[in-house]
Amino acid sequence: MTVRWESAGLTDVGRVRKGNEDSFFVDEGRGVFLVADGMGGHAAGEIASALAARTVGGTLVRGVDEELEPDLLAEAMKRSLHAAHEAILAHTMADPATEGMGTTLTALVVCRDGTYRLGHVGDSRMYLFRGGELTQVSHDHTWVQREVDEGRLTEHGARRHRLSHILTRALGADSADSPDIESGKLLPGDLVLLCSDGLTGMLTDRMITRILEEDAPLPDVAAQLIAEGNARGGRDNITAVLVRILPGG
Repeated sequence: MTVRWESAGLTDVGRVRKGNEDSFFVDEGRGVFLVADGMGGHAAGEIASALAARTVGGTLVRGVDEELEPDLLAEAMKRSLHAAHEAILAHTMADPATEGMGTTLTALVVCRDGTYRLGHVGDSRMYLFRGGELTQVSHDHTWVQREVDEGRLTEHGARRHRLSHILTRALGADSADSPDIESGKLLPGDLVLLCSDGLTGMLTDRMITRILEEDAPLPDVAAQLIAEGNARGGRDNITAVLVRILPGG
């Protein structure tokens, strides 16, 4: 089966922050999509996320153009995440004012055979909306998620915890731990959401589901997600990238 898709991406500074440290990348024709959420302040987070988006996005575009097999593309994705980590560290060495900057990154490649490859570091997320149900595909690299995984904290408690923003993995900010590289299958009618935690910090999965259920053009859905996030506080930058798998080959 050969699949086709449509996409949309949007970012917003939110209602509190003075600058936008999020970056996103959309190459619909090649099926390459990503969201990065920088940290570091004083524009350093913006630099980190842009460096990572450019490094990873560029590698994946070249991989698609070279017609790499999906598993080889996944290997290229893993190498590109390490390269992004090193690029951020090199920038910090050259400009000490940016010391401590880093970024999350969640990257998706949709392949023509209907499979996908996902690369992930941090707490930006990939969701899959299928048959009316929303599933979080990526796994948060946060202190509270680790506590949930080890049974010391509930999901509800994690969401409200004062340390919910503490990352355990980020590009550039700590050691280059192995990124999560995953694969899966997409079906006609599936809707994928990549987003920064500026969205998920404001909206519950149930709220996101209500918006994704609406039969609207993807740019309108992305705008509605961001508008709702801002209406509920907009305490961080908000980025949403949507990919819908279309019927027919």
